[in-house]
Amino acid sequence: PALTLADAHTMMAAAKAEAEKQKWGVTIAIVDDAGRLLMLERMDQARPQTAEVAHLKARSAAVTHRPGKVWEETVKTRPGTLNFPDAFPVTGGVPILHQGDVIGAVGVSGVQSLEDEQVAMAAIAALGL
Repeated sequence: PALTLADAHTMMAAAKAEAEKQKWGVTIAIVDDAGRLLMLERMDQARPQTAEVAHLKARSAAVTHRPGKVWEETVKTRPGTLNFPDAFPVTGGVPILHQGDVIGAVGVSGVQSLEDEQVAMAAIAALGL
């Protein structure tokens, strides 16, 4: 299984709808299972640097198969994990699972990290997996 462009469009629409409903200006990045960018959209109110951060969050979640929230918590007790390749320890990147396999990830940046994650989860929920 792999993400299609149609999947990415479905997720992007759901993520934007959640962000707009909450009045949050964010950037949303959707990547494939290798962390390669499929789609990126920076909403009008999102700061420029959020584009890079959203992509880093998504890439980390896809490549490490762990949400940014897990890395953020792990670093508190094991600071050496900051040196792990592709570990980006900031909440807001979430892997997309299909039948137990990671098929991609969503990363969001622009508001508080838990709010970023809320937008990412809305994107993934739109796939109905």
